[in-house]
Amino acid sequence: MKVAEAQYNTFLQHGTSMFSETRTLLRLWKSPMPWQELATLAVSSGEFAQISAQRVRNIVKYVFAPRYLVNDNQPARILQQLVDRIAIRDFEQILFVYTCRANPILGDFVRDVYWNLYSSGKTSLGNEDALEFVLRAVSDGLTNTAWPETRSRRVASDITRCCADFGLLETGPKSVRQMQPFVVTTKTLITLAYDLHFLGLGDNQVLAADDWKLFGLERDDVLAELKRQALQGKLIVQSAGAVTKISWSCKSIEEIADVVA
Repeated sequence: MKVAEAQYNTFLQHGTSMFSETRTLLRLWKSPMPWQELATLAVSSGEFAQISAQRVRNIVKYVFAPRYLVNDNQPARILQQLVDRIAIRDFEQILFVYTCRANPILGDFVRDVYWNLYSSGKTSLGNEDALEFVLRAVSDGLTNTAWPETRSRRVASDITRCCADFGLLETGPKSVRQMQPFVVTTKTLITLAYDLHFLGLGDNQVLAADDWKLFGLERDDVLAELKRQALQGKLIVQSAGAVTKISWSCKSIEEIADVVA
């Protein structure tokens, strides 16, 4: 198991994909609004009239803020430009990346369990696979406390449900689900490349980032895909041996929609 940069948390219990809630909150949020102000605005807006004020605050605090109001609010700033300009599938894949970053237990499960099983030819994945992963993580000290089995089972269920929400597994209330083809879309590829670039990663670091493994991609796969996009003028890629130089067409986060959409 890969040791996560951050200890595993239980934020997924507050919401897995949260697609519609995320779209609504993105339309309410104004940079550089902190999560506390956004939560107050969300409650008073009437957009969440069907749920309690406490539930709204928990969604903003434990779901929206850790995923999108980090790194100088870069995820939210990017997503606001794209929410009404790209297809739902593209948008949801980008949310998937940010969700995995905020919930490292989910990201590591996808990288280390889902894709290993998929590449080995397995066609289904169940809650017990996720539970085994979670129990091993607890045993390895990757959680802030020793989770009881009931919590571990809840987290395992949240993981598989989240994978189903984002399209890696079939949907439905099942303990064992069929694995689905999960291929990164072109717009997700370009958005993620620029996101990593604006986080300050060098060109070769962009290619080797762990985020690509969420889609089953290795460095050479990413390089090949970016070269294809270079033909469309999204960027310029020059590669010789192990060294790659990328010329980025987009110079700021505020321009990213022009390149992606």
